[in-house]
Amino acid sequence: MTTTSRATAEIETLLGRHPKGFDLSLERVLRLLAELGDPHLDLPPTIHVAGTNGKGSVTAFIRAILEADGRAVHSHTSPHLVNWHERYRLASAPGKSRLVDDETLAEAVARAAKANADQPITVFEILTAVTFILFSEHPADMAIVEVGLGGRFDATNVMPKPAVSVITPISLDHQSFLGDRVELIAAEKGGIIKPGVPVVLGQQPEEVALEVLTSIADRVGAPLCVYGQDFFAYEEHGRMVYQDDHGLLDLPLPRLPGRHQIVNAATAIAALRQGPMPPSDAAVEKGMASVEWFGRMQRITTGPLLDIAVEGAEIWIDGGHNPGAGVAIAETLADMEERVQRPLFLIAGMINTKEPVGFFSAFAGMARRVFTVPVNMSEAGINPDELADAAIEAGLDAEPSNSVEEAIRLVSANWQMVPAPRFLICGSLYLVGEVLGRNGLAPQ
Repeated sequence: MTTTSRATAEIETLLGRHPKGFDLSLERVLRLLAELGDPHLDLPPTIHVAGTNGKGSVTAFIRAILEADGRAVHSHTSPHLVNWHERYRLASAPGKSRLVDDETLAEAVARAAKANADQPITVFEILTAVTFILFSEHPADMAIVEVGLGGRFDATNVMPKPAVSVITPISLDHQSFLGDRVELIAAEKGGIIKPGVPVVLGQQPEEVALEVLTSIADRVGAPLCVYGQDFFAYEEHGRMVYQDDHGLLDLPLPRLPGRHQIVNAATAIAALRQGPMPPSDAAVEKGMASVEWFGRMQRITTGPLLDIAVEGAEIWIDGGHNPGAGVAIAETLADMEERVQRPLFLIAGMINTKEPVGFFSAFAGMARRVFTVPVNMSEAGINPDELADAAIEAGLDAEPSNSVEEAIRLVSANWQMVPAPRFLICGSLYLVGEVLGRNGLAPQ
């Protein structure tokens, strides 16, 4: 799957024909789906996942547990990191799945584009229709569909009755689309809550978000399952303890690092226990150990970036890009620091729809220096000089750099002390995707 693949060529043609970005509405995608025979009405039982932070991780946990239980599972996530194909994972056998192959994706994209017949639409809406084509035409026991942006008017929100709705932690992000207050964003995310469909709420850092979501669930008659009230999880003696009305599970810590991943894992378990195919305890345990999610507190262990770093250095990547994600990443790094103290250097790139000062504030007092770099994969990248000013405003030492590689070389040339430094490449999924692609680490 290279950039010259047939599917990529089909999607690039769409990008040249239709406006970029989001135009939140359901009318266009419903029209297109009707032309395609309404594939969104012919899905396996589906878990619908919205939220500001943790959507992808919760999706990864749900899939890992279901596959450990021998289920055939489709999953849709967005955005992708390196290849468009990453958005569509299709069940290939009980307990197994794979990224969609190029010909299957290209054919589905071409079919959706032809059905649209050049009528006004966004590319994300066409690609969401592709999700429903693929998931309706390939057999599976269950599907997981991650929201693209918001919830109420997101193109994925055309499913009339998913098996379970999940809403992960909500914080400020995409304010130009969703509103500049947490309660407004919560109202948009809560738009995926459907009458009679169980809704699972992950840990909400803002009480007002919980109040809004609870009110929506009560109003439409959706059974509610809330982290901290109906289910709990915590670390104890190097293990993860999960508890709900069904009982207590003593589990290994999730393979994904960070305290926030314990909450994400718990949210996934609760969602599955509310759904039509609750997993065995053994499958939950196996899923904790087998889960994978690229670009989120992922350590780079091979490739050219390590070759240019000072010997013994650690390189981590995380695509988190809003204040809530910054807090979660900083907590994870603080836990690492308790085990092995290393000087921390951030290499950050961000796009102009984000709030850089809020993101960087979480790292004040932790990072020795921030190197700000261009985001080459997006036209909306913040100029490194401007981004460095934002990091300085957040209380960090910062300077612009021309590239990730230049920043690593600069630190490595001037840091000969023990222990070797820890680098975190962060601030944008576009930047993380670029790093993974150049290091030959595209998700499989």
